[in-house]
Order: sequence, then structure tokens, then C-alpha cells
Amino acid sequence: MNVYAISDLHLSTNSDKPMDVFGQNWEGHFEKIKCDWLHKVKDEDIVLIAGDLSWAMKLEDGIADLKELAGLPGKKVFIRGNHDFWWNGISKLRDRAPDDNFVFLQTDSVKIGSYVIVGSRGWTCPGSPDFTEQDQKLYLRESERFRLALIDGKKSLESGDKLIAMIHYPPFNLKREDSNFTELFEGAGVETVVFGHLHGSLFFPLQTEKNGVKYYLTSCDKIGFQLVKIY
Repeated sequence: MNVYAISDLHLSTNSDKPMDVFGQNWEGHFEKIKCDWLHKVKDEDIVLIAGDLSWAMKLEDGIADLKELAGLPGKKVFIRGNHDFWWNGISKLRDRAPDDNFVFLQTDSVKIGSYVIVGSRGWTCPGSPDFTEQDQKLYLRESERFRLALIDGKKSLESGDKLIAMIHYPPFNLKREDSNFTELFEGAGVETVVFGHLHGSLFFPLQTEKNGVKYYLTSCDKIGFQLVKIY
């Protein structure tokens, strides 16, 4: 069983939001992703999708984008991104999942084989540009949500299991300073964290290690529209 990750697909099956307006490299981006996915992923594998799957505003349109992934192999695990406005009510979303290979995390966890995966959206960290008092409130709220997600994950964690965290926002600022998120991950024994959100020319390492935890930036344009192998 292999574990792969990608994020920020920004699909738009039922809306007119072509991604190539953000650069020529985005032209046909989902076809590139699918081609790589089919080449790498087996049915028993896991694919982590760390937010911003869809531009949709309504659940029905978001489901249409989810169905674009239904024919692809692997167990697909999702968290919400800042643009996933269609993600409105976790129970409704789980009820509408295209099939049993779709898992949606929201302040909780799932165990698949020897992997325990926890997930929540996160938020901008202190020390980021233009960080405001409102950001501080949301940062603290999202920190608490991750604390609860990790508590949930540790309930199913057994000896030899690997603990993975999915967060949409980078869990630290550009200087990679400590944050509530990194401290929670380190305290809980998280081995690997995947995140997205960042695009374009902004420099940020695709892979980094901090206090024994490995971090992977998985925004699809940053990783060449190819899945990153985590395990």
C-alpha cells in the first residue's frame, strides 16, 4: 500500500473557471494529473487531497467535480480548503460520496491499513504577511480543531502505525517558525504532514523537515501536476 498526495486541483465541471488564466502551465492540468494518477496508483493505495478540490459554490456542483475522480484508483481522503465553498455540512457530503473510496475529514480521522490520517483546514500562521487580529482568532479556532482531530486519531493508533496530518494552509510562516500546529503535530507523534494553498512563483520548499516531522507542499502546480509519493 503506497500513499500519495496532491492538492488544489481547482476543478470546475459545472462552472466556467479555466485555470489556464493563471499561466500556460495550467492548460489541461487535470488531464496531466489523471495521466500520472493512472500510471502510479493501484486500487489498494491511498491518495490524500489537501483542499481546494473545486471552484463550486453549491454541493451539487462540488459532487460533479468529485465524480471526475470516481474512476481513478485508490482510496481518496479529502480535507476542506479555503475555496471549497461547496463543502457545506460534513454529514451531507459523506452521504453524497460517489462511492466507498471517498473519505472526508473535518476535525477527525480515519485509519486505513497501518496509516492513521487526521485532517482539518488550518489557517494562516502568526508572522505571515498582513496577519490580523481576525486571523489570530481563526488561527486559535483552527488550532483547537486540530487538537480534537489528533485526539480522535490517537484512539485508533496502534504500535507500528504511521500518523499523518492533512492541513490546507501551510502550518508555519515563510520563516518556518514554530506554530500551534507544528507543536501539536510534534506532541502527538505525527510523522508526516501534507499541505497546499500556495501557488505561483512564491518560493517555499516542496519538502522540509522540522523537529523530526516531514512536511510536503502538494499544490498541484508546484509539483508539476504529478502525485507526490509520501510512503
